[in-house]
Amino acid sequence: MTSTEDGPGVRRGTRRTAPEAAPPPGIRKPLPPRLFAVHGTNAETRWEALRGEDYLTPDDLFFVRNHTATPLIDAATWRLTLWGDALRGGPVAFTYRDLLGMPAETLTAFIECAGNGRRLYGEQQYQEAPGTPWRLGAVGVARWRGVRLATLLERAGMSDRAVALMPRGLDADYVEAGENLGRVRRPLPVAKALDDVLVAYEMNGRPLPPDHGHPARLVVPGWVGAASIKWLGDIEVSAERLESPWSTRLYRMHGPGHPPGGGPPLTRMGVKSAFELPWPARFEAGREHLLRGRSWSGHGRVVRVEVSEDEGVSWRPARLRDDRHPRGWVRWTLPWTPREAGNLRLLARAADETGAVQPDRAAYNLLGYRFDAVVRHPVVVT
Repeated sequence: MTSTEDGPGVRRGTRRTAPEAAPPPGIRKPLPPRLFAVHGTNAETRWEALRGEDYLTPDDLFFVRNHTATPLIDAATWRLTLWGDALRGGPVAFTYRDLLGMPAETLTAFIECAGNGRRLYGEQQYQEAPGTPWRLGAVGVARWRGVRLATLLERAGMSDRAVALMPRGLDADYVEAGENLGRVRRPLPVAKALDDVLVAYEMNGRPLPPDHGHPARLVVPGWVGAASIKWLGDIEVSAERLESPWSTRLYRMHGPGHPPGGGPPLTRMGVKSAFELPWPARFEAGREHLLRGRSWSGHGRVVRVEVSEDEGVSWRPARLRDDRHPRGWVRWTLPWTPREAGNLRLLARAADETGAVQPDRAAYNLLGYRFDAVVRHPVVVT
C-alpha cells in the first residue's frame, strides 16, 4: 500500500445529459440500460460502456452488489465500533471525523463479486448454476482512500491473542429462503487485516457514494468482493476462530470435485480477461478494428495477454497499455482485421506474475463462483 495516489485520473465525462429511468428498489444511483444490466437489487456494468474510459471505473459505471438495499447513513452520527475478547481495553468507537483525522493512504484495487462470470458456466460449459446471472461485469477498479485497518486495530488495543475479525455492515438483515441470516458479515484473518486492508471513505477522489458503502467500507485487495464489507458498522476482534453464513454456507465451492460441506472459504480471485465490446459484437469485414480489453488477477500483476480468433488454435500477443498495478487491472489493445463475413468468437487469455494462466474450462461448483476460464466472446462480421 502506498501513501500517494497511485492511479491515473478519473475520467469525468458528460454521460448524464438526459433524464434516466429510476433505479430499481434497493439501488440509489441511475442505471440506464445502455450502461447496466440489472439483476434484482444488483447491477452489472456493460463492458462496452467502459470503451474509451480511463483506467479507473467511474463511480456511475461501477457495478452494484447488494444483498438487500442501499441504506442512507448520516456520516455525522455514524460510528465504527471495534469490540471483542481480543481487545485489551474493551470496545472502542471511531467517528467519521476521527477517520478523516488519521493518516490517510490510497490504494488502486479492483473489487469483484465471487460470482462474476456465473452465467458463463451455462453458456460455455453447459453447467447451470443458480444465483445472480453475472456475465463478466461484476468487477471494477477504483482509487480508494482511507485508513489502514491495521491502524485502527492498533489504536483500539488489539492484543496478541487476536486470530480473527468479523466486520459487519449496516444494511438490513438478509433473508434467504425464509431464513434470516442477519446482517452481512464475513470473518477476516488477522494476518490479512494487518497486511493491506483499507477502511475506505473515498472512491476516485470523492466521498463514497451510498451504493458503494458510504460512510466507510472495507477494501480487501485481491479477495472476493464479499470480504469488502460495505456500510461498515462494527468489527469483532476475537481470540478464537469466527464463522458466519458468508463463510460456512456461502462463498465456498460446493459440488462434484469439492469436499463434503464445501471447500475452504473463498479468498483470492483468479485471472480474468474481458473485451470492451457488446455481447454479441459486430464488425465490418475487410477493415482494421482496434480491439480493447482489460485483464486482472487476485494474485498479482498481469504480465501477458493473448487474443485468438480461431478458437485457440493460434494466439497473438496484445499490447499492454498501463502500469501493471498488482491489485488493479491492465488495459490492452490489438489491431484486428476480420477477413470474411460470418459468426465467430474472440478469445482473450491472460497470465499473471505468479505464472497462473486462464484455463480453457473453469472448475465447476454448484453456486457458480470463480469462473476464470477463457471467455468465448461472440462476434458477427458483416
